[in-house]
Amino acid sequence: MAANVTSTSPRPPGQHVALRYTAAVRQPSREDYENLLAFRTSLRRFLHWSETQARAAGLTPAQHQLMLAVKGHPGVHGPTIGDLAGYLMLRHHSTVELVDRAEAAGVVERWGDDDDGRVTRVRLTAEGEARLASLAQAHLDELRSLAPVLGAAVAQWAGPVSR
Repeated sequence: MAANVTSTSPRPPGQHVALRYTAAVRQPSREDYENLLAFRTSLRRFLHWSETQARAAGLTPAQHQLMLAVKGHPGVHGPTIGDLAGYLMLRHHSTVELVDRAEAAGVVERWGDDDDGRVTRVRLTAEGEARLASLAQAHLDELRSLAPVLGAAVAQWAGPVSR
């Protein structure tokens, strides 16, 4: 069924258009709500478990996420503070403070970009590499154990979207 789309107000050129959809949308079923609950509960349990693992490794959960963002950054150069802020959904200054604390803990270090001296990049230290490798293996094992639960919940929504 095609949606009837109407503009909610006249707009000057170049400004965002707010749209109102008036098509009939299928209401979520009881099973949809049960699957959403199972999915969110599994995610929250994983995040809680992950935070506990980070603390047991002597890191804050934020430092662990930072280290994962550094290691997982694509490309041959390390990430910039801006890259890390984007991955972590933090403001630039908050990311700088997090990098400061992780650097003081000896798990990351800053270095100047070889091609552009204005750019500062971040990399893991040998200690950071070792701690992250241990945590990453435990996380991969835990995700493998959650895959059936998460996969079953997601499979319920894998069909075509009805609008």
